[in-house]
Amino acid sequence: MHALRLSGGLAAVLFTGLAWVLAPLEPGVLALQFAFTPRAFASIVHVWPPEHLALYRAHLPVDFLLLAAYGSFGWLLASRTTLFAGLRASLRRVAAWVLPLAASFDAVENGLHWWLTAAPRFGLPALYALAAAAAALKWLLLLLFGALVVHAMLGEAAH
Repeated sequence: MHALRLSGGLAAVLFTGLAWVLAPLEPGVLALQFAFTPRAFASIVHVWPPEHLALYRAHLPVDFLLLAAYGSFGWLLASRTTLFAGLRASLRRVAAWVLPLAASFDAVENGLHWWLTAAPRFGLPALYALAAAAAALKWLLLLLFGALVVHAMLGEAAH
């Protein structure tokens, strides 16, 4: 239970801190995550002043800590607590792997964004699409985990 609290608390603190640090970026980080083409990506990072691009790049190592924390939290919540006990075994297995899988897509997105923001790389449209697809899958999995938690909690409330 200690690891669950630690990973959840760390994820909450890191997420809040990163949101606060990145708040000045306009367009925001979410827009960059869904930039599927080199043109869309450039239309965001080229609007940022150099210090904002540096800020974005500097947040990436901390974001790797965040994804490790939330991936661990999801696994621990699903596998070490009774929250999902009322769900079918297959849904419990899915719940255990959703946030670690989201974290892996987040890591792909971060790695590609680190490389794509280091220098202009317009001749590689597939990598921009891959980064945005990884971000989209990450967000879908995060939403899925939230839905599974709500489903499990509603199931508990019915008993």
